[in-house]
Amino acid sequence: MKKLLTLILTISCMANANAQVIEGPMHEKFAVRIVADKLSDPWEITYGADGQLWVTEARGYRVSRIDPANGTKTVLLDLSREKNFPRYDKMKKEVSGGKPWPQGGLMGMALHPGILKGKPYVYLAYIYNFAGADSTGNGCKIGERGCYFTTRIIRYEYQAAEQKLTNPITLCDSIPGSNDHNGGRLMIAPVNGKDYLFYTVGDLGAGQFNNGGRPNHAQDTHYYEGKVLRFNVEPDTDAGKFDSWIPNDNPFNNSRQNAVWSYGHRNAQGLSYAVVGGKGRIYSSEHGPYSDDEINIVEKGKNYGHPLIIGYADGNYNGLAASVSDKEILPGTWHTTYPLITDEKKNAAKIGLVLYRNPIKTLYPNSHNFLQNLFEGVKNNTGKDTEWPSEAPSSIEVYTSAAIPGWQNSLLLPALKGSKLVRLKLDAEGNQIISDTLNYFKGNVRYRDIAISPGGKSIYLAVDSNAISSGPSAHYPHSVSYRGCILEFTYVGQADSQSVPAKPSKLPEGTIKRKRSAANNPKYR
Repeated sequence: MKKLLTLILTISCMANANAQVIEGPMHEKFAVRIVADKLSDPWEITYGADGQLWVTEARGYRVSRIDPANGTKTVLLDLSREKNFPRYDKMKKEVSGGKPWPQGGLMGMALHPGILKGKPYVYLAYIYNFAGADSTGNGCKIGERGCYFTTRIIRYEYQAAEQKLTNPITLCDSIPGSNDHNGGRLMIAPVNGKDYLFYTVGDLGAGQFNNGGRPNHAQDTHYYEGKVLRFNVEPDTDAGKFDSWIPNDNPFNNSRQNAVWSYGHRNAQGLSYAVVGGKGRIYSSEHGPYSDDEINIVEKGKNYGHPLIIGYADGNYNGLAASVSDKEILPGTWHTTYPLITDEKKNAAKIGLVLYRNPIKTLYPNSHNFLQNLFEGVKNNTGKDTEWPSEAPSSIEVYTSAAIPGWQNSLLLPALKGSKLVRLKLDAEGNQIISDTLNYFKGNVRYRDIAISPGGKSIYLAVDSNAISSGPSAHYPHSVSYRGCILEFTYVGQADSQSVPAKPSKLPEGTIKRKRSAANNPKYR
Protein backbone atom coordinates (compact mmCIF):
# COMPACT_ATOMS: atom_id res chain seq x y z
CA MET A 1 0.00 0.00 0.00
CA LYS A 2 1.34 3.41 -0.93
CA LYS A 3 2.14 5.68 1.93
CA LEU A 4 -0.10 8.71 2.37
CA LEU A 5 1.93 11.83 3.17
CA THR A 6 -0.24 14.33 4.99
CA LEU A 7 0.10 17.90 6.13
CA ILE A 8 -2.39 19.14 8.71
CA LEU A 9 -3.50 22.75 8.54
CA THR A 10 -5.77 24.44 11.07
CA ILE A 11 -6.64 28.08 10.55
CA SER A 12 -9.60 30.29 11.41
CA CYS A 13 -11.49 31.87 8.52
CA MET A 14 -11.18 35.49 9.59
CA ALA A 15 -10.35 38.24 7.12
CA ASN A 16 -7.71 39.64 9.46
CA ALA A 17 -6.11 36.32 10.36
CA ASN A 18 -2.31 36.46 10.25
CA ALA A 19 -0.62 34.64 7.39
CA GLN A 20 1.28 31.49 8.30
CA VAL A 21 4.07 29.62 6.56
CA ILE A 22 3.50 25.88 6.46
CA GLU A 23 5.49 23.00 5.06
CA GLY A 24 4.34 20.36 2.59
CA PRO A 25 5.18 16.64 2.50
CA MET A 26 8.01 17.19 0.00
CA HIS A 27 9.39 20.10 2.07
CA GLU A 28 7.62 22.80 0.06
CA LYS A 29 6.97 25.99 2.01
CA PHE A 30 3.69 27.85 1.50
CA ALA A 31 2.51 31.18 2.84
CA VAL A 32 -1.20 30.92 3.70
CA ARG A 33 -3.51 33.90 3.35
CA ILE A 34 -7.27 34.40 3.43
CA VAL A 35 -8.30 36.34 0.32
CA ALA A 36 -12.04 36.59 1.05
CA ASP A 37 -14.57 35.26 3.54
CA LYS A 38 -18.28 35.42 4.38
CA LEU A 39 -19.15 33.82 1.02
CA SER A 40 -22.30 31.75 0.62
CA ASP A 41 -20.79 28.42 -0.42
CA PRO A 42 -18.29 29.38 -3.14
CA TRP A 43 -18.63 26.71 -5.85
CA GLU A 44 -16.53 27.82 -8.80
CA ILE A 45 -13.30 29.82 -8.59
CA THR A 46 -11.53 30.82 -11.80
CA TYR A 47 -8.42 32.95 -12.27
CA GLY A 48 -9.50 35.29 -15.07
CA ALA A 49 -7.44 36.83 -17.84
CA ASP A 50 -8.05 40.16 -16.08
CA GLY A 51 -6.04 39.03 -13.05
CA GLN A 52 -9.16 38.68 -10.89
CA LEU A 53 -10.74 35.66 -9.20
CA TRP A 54 -14.19 34.98 -10.63
CA VAL A 55 -16.40 33.17 -8.11
CA THR A 56 -19.92 31.69 -8.03
CA GLU A 57 -21.77 31.28 -4.73
CA ALA A 58 -23.92 28.15 -4.81
CA ARG A 59 -26.52 29.24 -2.29
CA GLY A 60 -26.19 32.97 -2.62
CA TYR A 61 -26.71 32.72 -6.42
CA ARG A 62 -24.17 35.50 -6.98
CA VAL A 63 -21.29 35.88 -9.44
CA SER A 64 -18.41 38.08 -8.27
CA ARG A 65 -14.93 39.27 -9.16
CA ILE A 66 -12.51 39.24 -6.23
CA ASP A 67 -9.17 41.01 -6.27
CA PRO A 68 -6.63 38.39 -5.10
CA ALA A 69 -4.35 41.15 -3.78
CA ASN A 70 -6.75 42.69 -1.27
CA GLY A 71 -9.99 40.69 -1.32
CA THR A 72 -12.14 43.50 -2.77
CA LYS A 73 -15.35 41.91 -4.03
CA THR A 74 -17.56 43.21 -6.84
CA VAL A 75 -20.90 41.46 -7.44
CA LEU A 76 -21.47 41.16 -11.20
CA LEU A 77 -24.78 39.29 -11.14
CA ASP A 78 -27.43 38.19 -8.65
CA LEU A 79 -29.53 35.26 -9.87
CA SER A 80 -31.49 34.66 -6.67
CA ARG A 81 -34.73 35.75 -8.36
CA GLU A 82 -34.19 33.42 -11.32
CA LYS A 83 -35.38 30.31 -9.46
CA ASN A 84 -38.84 29.26 -8.31
CA PHE A 85 -37.83 28.09 -4.83
CA PRO A 86 -36.60 29.91 -1.69
CA ARG A 87 -33.74 29.12 0.71
CA TYR A 88 -35.25 25.95 2.16
CA ASP A 89 -32.02 25.38 4.08
CA LYS A 90 -32.78 28.53 6.11
CA MET A 91 -36.39 27.63 6.84
CA LYS A 92 -37.89 25.57 9.64
CA LYS A 93 -39.29 22.23 8.52
CA GLU A 94 -42.82 23.13 9.59
CA VAL A 95 -42.64 26.10 7.22
CA SER A 96 -40.88 24.47 4.26
CA GLY A 97 -42.63 21.11 4.55
CA GLY A 98 -39.20 19.50 4.59
CA LYS A 99 -38.41 20.51 1.01
CA PRO A 100 -34.78 19.90 0.05
CA TRP A 101 -32.19 22.33 -1.24
CA PRO A 102 -30.70 21.03 -4.50
CA GLN A 103 -27.14 19.80 -4.48
CA GLY A 104 -25.27 22.93 -5.51
CA GLY A 105 -27.55 25.68 -6.81
CA LEU A 106 -25.53 28.19 -8.84
CA MET A 107 -22.69 25.93 -9.87
CA GLY A 108 -20.32 25.97 -12.82
CA MET A 109 -18.87 28.98 -14.61
CA ALA A 110 -16.57 29.23 -17.62
CA LEU A 111 -14.93 32.36 -19.08
CA HIS A 112 -14.44 32.55 -22.83
CA PRO A 113 -10.68 32.59 -23.65
CA GLY A 114 -11.28 35.81 -25.60
CA ILE A 115 -13.18 37.58 -22.81
CA LEU A 116 -10.87 40.61 -23.11
CA LYS A 117 -10.51 40.32 -26.91
CA GLY A 118 -13.99 40.87 -28.28
CA LYS A 119 -15.62 37.71 -26.92
CA PRO A 120 -16.87 38.93 -23.49
CA TYR A 121 -18.78 35.73 -22.77
CA VAL A 122 -19.36 34.14 -19.37
CA TYR A 123 -21.19 30.80 -19.17
CA LEU A 124 -23.13 29.79 -16.05
CA ALA A 125 -25.01 26.69 -14.91
CA TYR A 126 -27.66 26.91 -12.21
CA ILE A 127 -30.75 25.12 -10.96
CA TYR A 128 -33.80 27.25 -11.63
CA ASN A 129 -36.84 25.01 -11.16
CA PHE A 130 -38.09 22.67 -8.43
CA ALA A 131 -41.04 20.59 -9.57
CA GLY A 132 -42.32 20.33 -6.00
CA ALA A 133 -42.05 24.01 -5.10
CA ASP A 134 -45.84 24.48 -4.81
CA SER A 135 -46.40 21.25 -2.89
CA THR A 136 -47.68 21.30 0.68
CA GLY A 137 -45.28 18.50 1.57
CA ASN A 138 -41.61 17.98 0.82
CA GLY A 139 -42.12 18.28 -2.92
CA CYS A 140 -40.54 14.92 -3.74
CA LYS A 141 -42.27 11.90 -5.24
CA ILE A 142 -43.63 9.40 -2.74
CA GLY A 143 -42.02 5.99 -2.45
CA GLU A 144 -38.47 7.42 -2.57
CA ARG A 145 -38.96 8.14 -6.28
CA GLY A 146 -36.97 11.34 -6.31
CA CYS A 147 -36.77 15.11 -5.88
CA TYR A 148 -36.97 16.71 -9.33
CA PHE A 149 -35.14 19.92 -10.21
CA THR A 150 -34.09 21.40 -13.57
CA THR A 151 -30.83 23.10 -14.56
CA ARG A 152 -30.12 25.65 -17.28
CA ILE A 153 -26.93 26.85 -18.93
CA ILE A 154 -26.82 30.53 -19.92
CA ARG A 155 -24.30 32.74 -21.67
CA TYR A 156 -23.89 36.31 -20.40
CA GLU A 157 -21.83 39.22 -21.70
CA TYR A 158 -19.36 40.91 -19.37
CA GLN A 159 -19.62 44.69 -19.35
CA ALA A 160 -16.24 45.73 -17.95
CA ALA A 161 -17.06 49.42 -17.50
CA GLU A 162 -20.33 48.78 -15.63
CA GLN A 163 -19.00 45.67 -13.85
CA LYS A 164 -22.15 43.72 -14.78
CA LEU A 165 -23.16 40.57 -16.63
CA THR A 166 -25.89 41.32 -19.16
CA ASN A 167 -27.67 40.03 -22.29
CA PRO A 168 -28.41 36.45 -21.16
CA ILE A 169 -28.90 33.79 -23.83
CA THR A 170 -30.03 30.29 -22.87
CA LEU A 171 -28.06 27.39 -24.34
CA CYS A 172 -30.09 24.65 -22.66
CA ASP A 173 -32.89 24.73 -20.06
CA SER A 174 -33.84 21.07 -19.80
CA ILE A 175 -30.95 19.45 -17.90
CA PRO A 176 -32.48 17.28 -15.17
CA GLY A 177 -31.47 18.01 -11.60
CA SER A 178 -31.90 16.65 -8.10
CA ASN A 179 -31.06 17.19 -4.46
CA ASP A 180 -28.21 14.74 -5.04
CA HIS A 181 -25.48 14.15 -7.65
CA ASN A 182 -25.95 17.18 -9.91
CA GLY A 183 -22.31 17.29 -11.05
CA GLY A 184 -22.22 20.94 -12.08
CA ARG A 185 -18.75 21.72 -13.48
CA LEU A 186 -18.38 23.87 -16.64
CA MET A 187 -15.21 24.13 -18.75
CA ILE A 188 -14.12 25.41 -22.16
CA ALA A 189 -11.64 23.20 -24.01
CA PRO A 190 -10.54 22.74 -27.63
CA VAL A 191 -11.34 19.78 -29.85
CA ASN A 192 -9.38 19.70 -33.10
CA GLY A 193 -8.43 23.32 -32.57
CA LYS A 194 -11.94 24.66 -31.92
CA ASP A 195 -13.25 25.66 -28.48
CA TYR A 196 -16.33 23.99 -26.97
CA LEU A 197 -18.19 24.17 -23.68
CA PHE A 198 -18.29 20.99 -21.55
CA TYR A 199 -20.62 20.36 -18.60
CA THR A 200 -20.84 17.47 -16.12
CA VAL A 201 -24.19 16.04 -15.00
CA GLY A 202 -24.36 13.48 -12.21
CA ASP A 203 -26.76 10.54 -12.12
CA LEU A 204 -29.02 12.58 -9.78
CA GLY A 205 -28.58 10.07 -6.98
CA ALA A 206 -31.06 7.83 -8.78
CA GLY A 207 -30.85 4.70 -6.66
CA GLN A 208 -29.95 6.08 -3.23
CA PHE A 209 -31.61 7.86 -0.28
CA ASN A 210 -34.84 9.67 -1.22
CA ASN A 211 -34.02 9.09 -4.87
CA GLY A 212 -33.69 5.36 -4.19
CA GLY A 213 -36.71 4.52 -6.36
CA ARG A 214 -35.82 6.93 -9.18
CA PRO A 215 -34.78 5.26 -12.46
CA ASN A 216 -31.08 5.54 -13.24
CA HIS A 217 -30.22 6.62 -16.79
CA ALA A 218 -26.42 6.92 -16.67
CA GLN A 219 -26.10 4.18 -19.33
CA ASP A 220 -28.80 5.58 -21.65
CA THR A 221 -27.49 8.19 -24.10
CA HIS A 222 -31.04 9.48 -24.69
CA TYR A 223 -30.90 11.09 -21.22
CA TYR A 224 -28.53 13.73 -19.87
CA GLU A 225 -28.14 12.12 -16.42
CA GLY A 226 -24.71 10.65 -15.65
CA LYS A 227 -23.02 12.34 -18.62
CA VAL A 228 -20.47 14.86 -19.79
CA LEU A 229 -22.23 17.21 -22.24
CA ARG A 230 -20.69 19.30 -25.03
CA PHE A 231 -22.07 22.58 -26.41
CA ASN A 232 -20.93 25.24 -28.86
CA VAL A 233 -19.49 28.42 -27.35
CA GLU A 234 -21.24 30.33 -30.13
CA PRO A 235 -24.37 29.20 -32.00
CA ASP A 236 -24.11 27.53 -35.41
CA THR A 237 -26.66 27.90 -38.22
CA ASP A 238 -29.09 25.16 -37.12
CA ALA A 239 -32.70 26.37 -37.07
CA GLY A 240 -33.82 24.96 -33.73
CA LYS A 241 -33.81 27.30 -30.71
CA PHE A 242 -31.38 25.11 -28.81
CA ASP A 243 -30.07 22.94 -31.67
CA SER A 244 -27.71 25.74 -32.73
CA TRP A 245 -25.85 25.32 -29.44
CA ILE A 246 -25.23 21.58 -29.93
CA PRO A 247 -22.26 20.66 -32.14
CA ASN A 248 -23.24 18.75 -35.25
CA ASP A 249 -20.43 16.22 -34.74
CA ASN A 250 -21.45 15.18 -31.21
CA PRO A 251 -21.30 11.38 -31.00
CA PHE A 252 -25.00 10.65 -30.41
CA ASN A 253 -26.68 12.98 -32.92
CA ASN A 254 -28.72 10.21 -34.47
CA SER A 255 -32.42 11.05 -34.49
CA ARG A 256 -31.98 14.52 -32.98
CA GLN A 257 -29.34 16.94 -31.71
CA ASN A 258 -27.86 15.48 -28.53
CA ALA A 259 -25.40 17.20 -26.18
CA VAL A 260 -24.00 13.92 -24.75
CA TRP A 261 -20.22 13.64 -25.16
CA SER A 262 -19.50 10.70 -22.79
CA TYR A 263 -21.62 8.57 -20.45
CA GLY A 264 -21.61 6.13 -17.55
CA HIS A 265 -20.59 8.76 -14.97
CA ARG A 266 -21.77 8.81 -11.33
CA ASN A 267 -21.07 12.34 -10.10
CA ALA A 268 -18.22 14.09 -11.88
CA GLN A 269 -17.64 17.42 -10.10
CA GLY A 270 -14.19 18.03 -11.54
CA LEU A 271 -13.26 18.81 -15.15
CA SER A 272 -9.98 20.19 -16.49
CA TYR A 273 -8.12 20.38 -19.80
CA ALA A 274 -4.35 20.40 -20.29
CA VAL A 275 -1.69 19.57 -22.83
CA VAL A 276 0.73 16.98 -21.42
CA GLY A 277 3.30 15.21 -23.55
CA GLY A 278 2.17 17.19 -26.60
CA LYS A 279 -1.44 15.97 -26.45
CA GLY A 280 -4.48 17.75 -25.07
CA ARG A 281 -6.72 15.77 -22.71
CA ILE A 282 -9.79 16.32 -20.57
CA TYR A 283 -9.42 14.99 -17.02
CA SER A 284 -12.35 14.47 -14.65
CA SER A 285 -12.69 13.64 -10.97
CA GLU A 286 -15.72 11.65 -9.88
CA HIS A 287 -17.29 10.60 -6.59
CA GLY A 288 -17.50 6.87 -5.93
CA PRO A 289 -20.21 5.31 -3.74
CA TYR A 290 -18.53 3.35 -0.93
CA SER A 291 -15.07 3.29 -2.52
CA ASP A 292 -13.43 4.02 -5.86
CA ASP A 293 -13.48 7.77 -6.31
CA GLU A 294 -12.35 8.00 -9.92
CA ILE A 295 -9.93 9.99 -12.08
CA ASN A 296 -10.87 9.64 -15.75
CA ILE A 297 -9.64 10.86 -19.11
CA VAL A 298 -12.83 11.90 -20.87
CA GLU A 299 -13.07 10.90 -24.52
CA LYS A 300 -15.70 11.35 -27.20
CA GLY A 301 -18.48 8.75 -27.08
CA LYS A 302 -16.84 6.56 -24.43
CA ASN A 303 -18.59 4.68 -21.62
CA TYR A 304 -17.17 4.93 -18.07
CA GLY A 305 -19.18 2.07 -16.64
CA HIS A 306 -21.45 3.47 -13.91
CA PRO A 307 -23.58 1.90 -12.48
CA LEU A 308 -22.44 -1.45 -13.95
CA ILE A 309 -18.79 -1.02 -12.96
CA ILE A 310 -17.50 0.90 -9.93
CA GLY A 311 -13.92 2.09 -10.28
CA TYR A 312 -11.78 -0.48 -12.05
CA ALA A 313 -13.43 -3.52 -13.58
CA ASP A 314 -11.81 -5.60 -10.84
CA GLY A 315 -14.76 -7.47 -9.34
CA ASN A 316 -14.88 -5.85 -5.89
CA TYR A 317 -18.55 -4.93 -6.44
CA ASN A 318 -19.60 -8.34 -7.75
CA GLY A 319 -22.95 -9.30 -6.23
CA LEU A 320 -23.47 -5.74 -4.95
CA ALA A 321 -24.79 -2.49 -6.46
CA ALA A 322 -23.90 1.20 -6.62
CA SER A 323 -25.95 1.74 -3.45
CA VAL A 324 -27.89 -0.05 -0.74
CA SER A 325 -30.75 0.83 1.60
CA ASP A 326 -32.90 -0.66 4.35
CA LYS A 327 -36.14 0.36 2.59
CA GLU A 328 -37.91 -2.84 1.63
CA ILE A 329 -40.35 -0.98 -0.62
CA LEU A 330 -37.50 -0.52 -3.09
CA PRO A 331 -36.63 -3.24 -5.61
CA GLY A 332 -33.86 -5.80 -5.68
CA THR A 333 -31.52 -7.52 -3.29
CA TRP A 334 -30.11 -4.22 -2.04
CA HIS A 335 -33.35 -2.18 -2.13
CA THR A 336 -32.35 0.24 -4.88
CA THR A 337 -33.06 0.98 -8.54
CA TYR A 338 -29.33 0.65 -9.20
CA PRO A 339 -28.88 -2.67 -11.06
CA LEU A 340 -27.33 -5.67 -9.38
CA ILE A 341 -23.69 -5.96 -10.47
CA THR A 342 -23.29 -9.65 -11.16
CA ASP A 343 -19.77 -9.44 -12.57
CA GLU A 344 -17.83 -6.20 -13.27
CA LYS A 345 -15.40 -7.82 -15.72
CA LYS A 346 -18.23 -9.34 -17.75
CA ASN A 347 -20.04 -6.00 -17.76
CA ALA A 348 -16.90 -4.33 -19.13
CA ALA A 349 -16.56 -7.03 -21.79
CA LYS A 350 -20.21 -6.57 -22.78
CA ILE A 351 -19.70 -2.82 -23.21
CA GLY A 352 -16.63 -3.68 -25.28
CA LEU A 353 -13.01 -2.58 -25.51
CA VAL A 354 -13.82 0.08 -28.09
CA LEU A 355 -16.30 1.90 -25.82
CA TYR A 356 -15.39 1.09 -22.20
CA ARG A 357 -12.79 3.10 -20.31
CA ASN A 358 -11.30 2.24 -16.93
CA PRO A 359 -10.30 5.17 -14.72
CA ILE A 360 -6.59 6.00 -14.65
CA LYS A 361 -6.80 6.07 -10.83
CA THR A 362 -9.27 5.14 -8.10
CA LEU A 363 -9.36 6.30 -4.46
CA TYR A 364 -9.76 3.70 -2.95
CA PRO A 365 -10.78 0.23 -4.22
CA ASN A 366 -12.07 -1.40 -1.03
CA SER A 367 -12.16 -5.20 -0.94
CA HIS A 368 -15.26 -7.22 -1.72
CA ASN A 369 -15.43 -8.50 1.87
CA PHE A 370 -15.29 -4.96 3.26
CA LEU A 371 -18.08 -3.84 0.92
CA GLN A 372 -20.18 -6.94 1.56
CA ASN A 373 -20.11 -6.30 5.30
CA LEU A 374 -20.93 -2.64 4.77
CA PHE A 375 -23.90 -3.46 2.51
CA GLU A 376 -25.24 -5.99 5.01
CA GLY A 377 -24.91 -3.43 7.80
CA VAL A 378 -26.88 -0.81 5.87
CA LYS A 379 -29.51 -3.23 4.58
CA ASN A 380 -30.17 -4.69 8.02
CA ASN A 381 -29.89 -1.30 9.71
CA THR A 382 -27.46 -2.64 12.29
CA GLY A 383 -25.51 0.59 12.63
CA LYS A 384 -22.30 -1.37 12.15
CA ASP A 385 -19.74 -1.40 9.34
CA THR A 386 -21.28 1.64 7.64
CA GLU A 387 -18.21 3.91 7.44
CA TRP A 388 -15.72 3.84 4.60
CA PRO A 389 -12.57 5.67 3.46
CA SER A 390 -12.94 8.10 0.56
CA GLU A 391 -11.84 11.56 -0.57
CA ALA A 392 -14.96 12.87 -2.42
CA PRO A 393 -12.97 14.94 -4.96
CA SER A 394 -14.92 18.10 -5.72
CA SER A 395 -12.83 19.43 -8.60
CA ILE A 396 -9.63 18.84 -10.52
CA GLU A 397 -6.89 21.02 -12.00
CA VAL A 398 -3.78 20.11 -13.98
CA TYR A 399 -0.64 21.82 -12.69
CA THR A 400 1.60 22.35 -15.73
CA SER A 401 3.95 25.07 -14.40
CA ALA A 402 7.55 24.52 -13.33
CA ALA A 403 7.23 27.10 -10.52
CA ILE A 404 6.99 24.52 -7.70
CA PRO A 405 9.77 21.90 -7.91
CA GLY A 406 8.44 18.44 -8.72
CA TRP A 407 4.86 19.57 -9.34
CA GLN A 408 4.86 19.97 -13.12
CA ASN A 409 2.21 17.78 -14.78
CA SER A 410 0.44 16.88 -11.55
CA LEU A 411 -3.29 16.48 -11.00
CA LEU A 412 -4.57 18.55 -8.06
CA LEU A 413 -7.81 17.40 -6.42
CA PRO A 414 -9.61 19.38 -3.69
CA ALA A 415 -11.39 16.92 -1.40
CA LEU A 416 -14.69 17.33 0.45
CA LYS A 417 -14.64 14.31 2.73
CA GLY A 418 -10.86 14.06 2.72
CA SER A 419 -10.56 17.75 3.71
CA LYS A 420 -7.29 18.29 1.86
CA LEU A 421 -5.67 18.90 -1.51
CA VAL A 422 -4.52 15.68 -3.18
CA ARG A 423 -1.60 15.73 -5.64
CA LEU A 424 -1.01 12.93 -8.15
CA LYS A 425 1.91 13.01 -10.58
CA LEU A 426 1.24 12.14 -14.24
CA ASP A 427 3.67 10.29 -16.48
CA ALA A 428 5.34 12.05 -19.40
CA GLU A 429 2.48 11.15 -21.76
CA GLY A 430 -0.20 12.32 -19.32
CA ASN A 431 -2.24 9.13 -19.32
CA GLN A 432 -1.08 7.36 -16.14
CA ILE A 433 -0.44 8.18 -12.48
CA ILE A 434 3.15 7.45 -11.42
CA SER A 435 3.36 8.90 -7.88
CA ASP A 436 2.24 8.19 -4.38
CA THR A 437 -0.79 10.11 -3.16
CA LEU A 438 0.53 13.35 -1.65
CA ASN A 439 -1.79 15.29 0.67
CA TYR A 440 -1.61 19.03 1.39
CA PHE A 441 -3.39 21.68 3.49
CA LYS A 442 -5.48 19.29 5.59
CA GLY A 443 -8.02 20.76 8.01
CA ASN A 444 -11.60 20.46 9.23
CA VAL A 445 -12.92 21.80 5.94
CA ARG A 446 -14.61 20.91 2.66
CA TYR A 447 -12.54 22.15 -0.27
CA ARG A 448 -14.90 22.83 -3.20
CA ASP A 449 -12.78 24.17 -6.08
CA ILE A 450 -9.28 25.21 -7.08
CA ALA A 451 -7.63 27.87 -9.25
CA ILE A 452 -3.95 28.43 -10.05
CA SER A 453 -2.28 31.75 -10.73
CA PRO A 454 -0.77 32.19 -14.23
CA GLY A 455 2.79 31.98 -12.87
CA GLY A 456 1.99 28.81 -10.94
CA LYS A 457 3.20 30.00 -7.53
CA SER A 458 -0.21 30.63 -5.92
CA ILE A 459 -2.99 28.10 -5.43
CA TYR A 460 -6.49 29.26 -4.51
CA LEU A 461 -8.96 26.96 -2.76
CA ALA A 462 -12.66 27.63 -2.21
CA VAL A 463 -14.03 26.38 1.11
CA ASP A 464 -17.67 25.36 1.68
CA SER A 465 -19.72 27.35 4.17
CA ASN A 466 -20.84 24.16 5.91
CA ALA A 467 -18.98 21.17 7.25
CA ILE A 468 -20.91 18.26 5.80
CA SER A 469 -22.40 16.86 2.62
CA SER A 470 -24.35 18.97 0.14
CA GLY A 471 -26.81 16.14 -0.49
CA PRO A 472 -28.94 13.71 1.51
CA SER A 473 -25.85 11.60 2.15
CA ALA A 474 -24.87 13.92 4.99
CA HIS A 475 -23.89 12.18 8.20
CA TYR A 476 -23.07 13.57 11.62
CA PRO A 477 -21.94 17.21 11.72
CA HIS A 478 -18.24 17.95 12.04
CA SER A 479 -16.72 21.01 13.68
CA VAL A 480 -14.96 23.27 11.21
CA SER A 481 -12.05 25.63 11.67
CA TYR A 482 -12.97 27.84 8.72
CA ARG A 483 -15.88 28.18 6.30
CA GLY A 484 -17.04 30.17 3.28
CA CYS A 485 -13.53 31.31 2.32
CA ILE A 486 -11.13 31.70 -0.56
CA LEU A 487 -7.66 30.70 0.68
CA GLU A 488 -4.37 31.45 -1.05
CA PHE A 489 -1.34 29.15 -0.69
CA THR A 490 1.76 30.75 -2.20
CA TYR A 491 4.96 28.78 -2.73
CA VAL A 492 7.89 30.56 -1.05
CA GLY A 493 10.69 28.01 -1.33
CA GLN A 494 11.97 24.70 -0.02
CA ALA A 495 12.69 23.77 3.56
CA ASP A 496 15.77 21.78 4.55
CA SER A 497 15.41 18.56 2.56
CA GLN A 498 16.88 16.61 5.47
CA SER A 499 14.11 17.71 7.83
CA VAL A 500 10.80 16.03 8.42
CA PRO A 501 7.60 17.85 7.41
CA ALA A 502 6.59 20.64 9.75
CA LYS A 503 4.26 20.04 12.64
CA PRO A 504 0.65 21.19 12.15
CA SER A 505 0.28 24.97 12.19
CA LYS A 506 -2.40 26.08 14.63
CA LEU A 507 -3.97 29.31 15.75
CA PRO A 508 -4.36 30.02 19.47
CA GLU A 509 -6.81 27.59 21.01
CA GLY A 510 -9.21 30.35 22.03
CA THR A 511 -9.69 31.43 18.42
CA ILE A 512 -10.43 27.90 17.33
CA LYS A 513 -12.91 27.40 20.13
CA ARG A 514 -14.89 30.48 19.13
CA LYS A 515 -15.14 29.29 15.55
CA ARG A 516 -16.16 25.81 16.61
CA SER A 517 -18.88 27.18 18.81
CA ALA A 518 -20.42 28.91 15.78
CA ALA A 519 -20.34 25.65 13.83
CA ASN A 520 -21.88 23.29 16.35
CA ASN A 521 -25.11 22.87 14.42
CA PRO A 522 -24.43 23.40 10.71
CA LYS A 523 -27.31 22.40 8.48
CA TYR A 524 -26.32 19.69 6.05
CA ARG A 525 -25.69 20.46 2.44
